[in-house]
Parts: sequence; C-alpha cells; structure tokens
Amino acid sequence: MLVSGSNMSGKSTLLRTVGINVVLAMAGAPVRAKSLRLTPVALGTRIRSGDSLQEGRSNFYTEILHIRSVFEVVNDGAPLLFLFDELLEGMNSKDRLIGAEGLLHALVERGAIGIVTTHDLALTTIVRSLGAVIRNFHFEDHVEDGQMRFDYRLRDGVVARSNAIELMRLIGLRV
Repeated sequence: MLVSGSNMSGKSTLLRTVGINVVLAMAGAPVRAKSLRLTPVALGTRIRSGDSLQEGRSNFYTEILHIRSVFEVVNDGAPLLFLFDELLEGMNSKDRLIGAEGLLHALVERGAIGIVTTHDLALTTIVRSLGAVIRNFHFEDHVEDGQMRFDYRLRDGVVARSNAIELMRLIGLRV
C-alpha cells in the first residue's frame, strides 16, 4: 500500500496501529481490531528517525540505516511486513522518486509486503512501474469553520489536495 494524505490525516497513526497489532498478535495477545488473520512475519519499520550531533548522523543518514536494517531482515529469508513513514523524506524530489521506486521494487521482489506513507504525490506514480503488487490509498481532510477536519477513513486512490498551505494560513502565517 502507498498511502498519501495531508498533514494530521492519519497516515502515521495507520502505520503505528498496524505495527502494534502485528506485535500483539505475534505475542499471542488480543489485538485492537474486529478480526485479524496473520501468518508469522518479521516486522521492519522506519517510522521516525532523528539526527545526532554526537554520532555525526543527519536525519537522512539515520533513515537509510534503518532501511538497511529492514533489508537485512528480508535477506534472512523471513516473510517481511515493512512500514515506512515518509520514505526518503530527506532527499530531493528527483532522487527520492528514484530511490523509493528502487527500494520498493527490491522489497516486493523478495516477497515482502508493506505500507509506505507520503506527502510527496510524485511517489504515487510508483504504482505504474510496480504494477498490480502496489496500490494507492489516501486520507482526506477539509476546512470547516476555519478549522481542519479529518474523518480518518482510508480511501482508494491518490489524495487530490494538500492542507499544508491552509494550515499555515490558519495559524496566521502569510503565504
């Protein structure tokens, strides 16, 4: 799944919800769902990265190290579920598209399944090169009485609009 959507629409929450429910299920614990069918999988994530002056690492370098560790899991031959939030967010848009497409192609080639979230609508074009193994989904929002409103419903296709500029205006920034 490639999930697009605006800020605060629920993309990261979806990843965390899927991830925690997989961990709970694999531990034999109750899950927060009406039902869940799951075969044993390894879980590989990159949901949050941070820079470190002490270690000399930028956000981007930390992110690609996390991604490399996900590839190490899939190289071990275990079935893999990957969850990537804002994949390659530290790259320029051209390199980001090339890199994301390459990474997803390599993961799918190895039999992995997963979810990637993005604000970058250029990444939604990856479905053309990967075909039926990947689908676009999105979350929507709307402005009502000067406030952002979200219904947190996952929909088929690519999000049609962004809320970033509207959010900036709502808090008083002139753009």
